[in-house]
Amino acid sequence: MRRTPHRALVALVATMLAVSGCSLPVFSPGGDNSAREQQQPGGSAAPSLSWRNCAEIPQQLYGQKAPRMRYECATIPVPKDWNDPSNGQTFDLALMRVRSTQQKDRIGSLLINPGGPGGSGIDTAAYLSFGPQVQGLPAGILERFDVIGFDPRGVSRSSPVKCISDADLDASYGSEPDPETQAEFDEIVALNKRIGAECGAKYGADLPLFSTEQAARDIDAIRAAVGDEKLTYLGYSYGTLLGATYAQLFPQNIRAMVLDGAVDPQQGMVAGSESQAKGFERAFDNFTAWCRETAAQCPIAPDARATLTELLDKGRTNPLRGSDGREATAGWIIYSAVAALYTELYWPELGKALGALRDGDPDPMFELADTYTNRTDQGEYDNQADALLAVNCADSDEQVTPERVRTLQQEWEKKYPLFGPALALGMLGCTFWPGARDPYPTGAARGAPPIVVVGTVGDPATPYEQTAVLAGMLGTGSVLTWEGEGHTAYPNTRCITQAVDGYLIDLEVPEKDLRCPAG
Repeated sequence: MRRTPHRALVALVATMLAVSGCSLPVFSPGGDNSAREQQQPGGSAAPSLSWRNCAEIPQQLYGQKAPRMRYECATIPVPKDWNDPSNGQTFDLALMRVRSTQQKDRIGSLLINPGGPGGSGIDTAAYLSFGPQVQGLPAGILERFDVIGFDPRGVSRSSPVKCISDADLDASYGSEPDPETQAEFDEIVALNKRIGAECGAKYGADLPLFSTEQAARDIDAIRAAVGDEKLTYLGYSYGTLLGATYAQLFPQNIRAMVLDGAVDPQQGMVAGSESQAKGFERAFDNFTAWCRETAAQCPIAPDARATLTELLDKGRTNPLRGSDGREATAGWIIYSAVAALYTELYWPELGKALGALRDGDPDPMFELADTYTNRTDQGEYDNQADALLAVNCADSDEQVTPERVRTLQQEWEKKYPLFGPALALGMLGCTFWPGARDPYPTGAARGAPPIVVVGTVGDPATPYEQTAVLAGMLGTGSVLTWEGEGHTAYPNTRCITQAVDGYLIDLEVPEKDLRCPAG
């Protein structure tokens, strides 16, 4: 199934909640076309890259390539375990370099991470290359930087981790988001236990190697391989956590860093899940208010919350069947709402989809949910859910028992009735995940330059309250606020775009506590 560019971006930057992707010479920053080894800090040689034309990627993803853009791909081997790099075992990381044919006054490379964990940086770089007409990167950025997208270890084209069957993913997304009986809850526990066992049987001792800290060390290898003395980085959502980890490990190697949609690295799994429950509940309230005020665009006006609650109840007792045979259970309905709340641009689609479901047609609801789960028309999934579990569970040593999850589900049902129970159940994936843990550091980035941390007041997935916390933890963070809706801010409005562009290009830090209006 081909996705439109906007639909693809929603899927790429979404932070998932359930169990929850050539030969031209290397150009150095100075413009020298000779391929040569770059030196990493400490004197070790970075591997040279062999680039090939890969314009087929945007063509396959979006039906065309962006005008005046060249697309080149390469692969870089990195140690599987940076704690023991001499053992000879490696992962292969896939990179894409997007370069404008109108490039001038080149600064260097801009490394992109879209979040997830599990989002493909290659797909995102291809999308962002289409420029401002589709909320891609501004022309000034595309003309000054090579845009480097990479699929992190375990993701898409980079030694992907894949151990969850399509049937189990269907079962997971379609399962009851707020089980009433213990038997219903036990079914979900059994599903997560089976997934953990199958992934453990396939990957065993390698599972901790998909951690965020390992991936952050990969970033420094990429920086050296593309020939940049200092890193310029743009991370969205989970990409802010990855960037913050890099900043603590390699503060002296940063030129500029923008972290948009901040994750608080200091909160544990329970606190993070409750934060998202609160964020999505607040976002749905904002959607309900919009629906009431613009009833002509929203078939479920005036009370969207009451309509969704009624549809969830019907999905539990008498689910409709879609044209592909799936039943429109409460689980699928919740994920269609989650998908739409990532961007205000999808609010009209959510209203129409829920209106169609109320009128007997579940297909628009399934289409909306599938933008989130990355399910194709053939019922197949990529490896985003697998990578999400592998990374999140490797990162956290917090043990949340099934009994604790059950208690939180019931407590959060009262506080966050639409999304709280599902967020509580989402923690079961790591409860049964095998393998050792490798938590990331949570401290200051001493010696780093100013880092711009961007927050959106109406962000459901990485609630705004986390923005100042991340900036404060790093010690060099500068908060930039967008008073808008949806997940992440750059480059949604002129104010945000000007502030971030000025920083990335000229290293001008936005004025202290700058707030940009929604419009």
